[in-house]
This record gives sequence, structure tokens and C-alpha cells, in this order.
Amino acid sequence: MKKYFEMFYSFFKIGAFTIGGGYAMIPLIEKEIVDKNKWINREDFLDMLALAQSAPGPIAINTAVFAGYKMAGIPGMIFTVLGSVLPSLLIILIIASFFVGIKDNAAVERVFKGIRPAVVALIAAPILRFGKAAKINKKTIIIPVAVAALVAFVNVTPVIIIIAAVALGVLYGRNKGDVK
Repeated sequence: MKKYFEMFYSFFKIGAFTIGGGYAMIPLIEKEIVDKNKWINREDFLDMLALAQSAPGPIAINTAVFAGYKMAGIPGMIFTVLGSVLPSLLIILIIASFFVGIKDNAAVERVFKGIRPAVVALIAAPILRFGKAAKINKKTIIIPVAVAALVAFVNVTPVIIIIAAVALGVLYGRNKGDVK
């Protein structure tokens, strides 16, 4: 039972002190479950993260689901998800009760504008780190750049890109003999 509460507490801390959504939580989740507690090794974490990004729903919740399940089955999954969600729920309830009175306050608007650059940095840091872990180099950088350009400028839906990536991955695996 102690491990479940440690998992809950770890994800509660992450949920309570992360501003910027799920992608901003990823480096904290990695540090907590891979580096600090060593519940999951880095390679499994990267695989789990790829699954979490591919599954429908918020990435932070998906990551909590996969991490909790990997660490301790269904009970672990329940504790990590509750730990991840509960702080946000409580904070939103508190803010909602006071926000009506302060929503047009200039100081509040400045605080939110000041937080934005930090959120961008929190999201950019894991992208760079995962790019290195995924062995993206000068030769393979064209793929993420082309995908980003297609989504941003040509308005290609990410669903088409995911389906194409799966198909190309299967073809590549078959040619290498990895997929039967």
C-alpha cells in the first residue's frame, strides 16, 4: 500500500506544480519515475510516451495511466491518475469561485502573460531531449520538420500523418524483416 501512496504523491506533486498542461508535465514525470524513483527505465518511458501521445485524450492522463499500469497494474493506474487529476480539479474549483471577481483585473492579465514564456520553455525542453533520445540527427530531422510544416502551413490533418507514418513504418519493418 505504501508504494501506491508514493505513486499518488509523486503524481499529485507533478499535477499541483505544473503550469501549461500535459506537455509541460512530461519532464517532471520523467524525472520523478525514471530518474528519482527508478520505477521505469528510460527506454520504457519513451515507448510509453509514444503510446500516450498516440492514444486519444490528454497526454498527462494517458502518461499517468500507462505509468501507473506499468508500475503496479490497475491499482497503480488508479493512484497515478487520481494524483495527476486531483490538484487541477481542486485548483480549478478554487479559481472558478474567485475568478468572476478578478477576471478583468490588469494584474491578473499580466501574471498570465508572464507565465506564457515559461510554459513554452517547459514544452520545448522535453521535445529537444526526446529528439536526442529518439536518435534524431541531421539526416532524420527532415521528418519532424516536414510533419510540422504540413500541419502548420498546408493544414494537413494529423490523422492523415499518423496513418501514413504507421503504413510507412510497417513497410519499412517488412523490408528490414522486423515485421512478418
